[in-house]
Amino acid sequence: MADNGKKKPDSGEGAENIGPTSEDGDTADVAGVEDLIAAEGPDVETLTEEEISFLEEGERELLDDMRNDLARAQAELVNFRKRVERDRAANRDAVIAEVIRTLLPAIDDLARAQLHGDLAGSPLELVAQKLRAGFERYGLRIVGEKGETFDPNLHEALVQLPTPGVTVNTVADVIEPGYALGDRLLRAAKVAVSVPDGS
Repeated sequence: MADNGKKKPDSGEGAENIGPTSEDGDTADVAGVEDLIAAEGPDVETLTEEEISFLEEGERELLDDMRNDLARAQAELVNFRKRVERDRAANRDAVIAEVIRTLLPAIDDLARAQLHGDLAGSPLELVAQKLRAGFERYGLRIVGEKGETFDPNLHEALVQLPTPGVTVNTVADVIEPGYALGDRLLRAAKVAVSVPDGS
């Protein structure tokens, strides 16, 4: 009979060999795998006290490890939140300091105008007062006063004046005031310094 290109399904004994085979082509031990899958583990009633104690100790250790991991994760979260808050506050302070630093020349101009009496009775006098009050609210303070001890961290010496009777470098005159925002120096005070006379 002619084979029309169609294969007839195997029947009989060949049909039983369906399934995974090993490298040699033999059928794998499916029953053994099924037995492993169907196994429910040891029967609790057949365990010895030593085995039960060992299992309970393992459970306690696992529970302790999980508690430690949870506590560590909570501590890391708390530290992360603190770090974010600290960074946020530092960024806020840096932005405020930079904004005030850009306005310092205008503050100087208003201070000079007030010193010369140009602000008295004018609308700018009220503006200058409001600006100063607003900056003070953020902690802006003037650095550099006549008579204080010279500090190179706060003062920039433009002139040194040898002065008899002076034992330490002292601010003789403030040429341009400095400003600090909290602990951050925005601008050093430009000063003339009285220095001990070398003669």
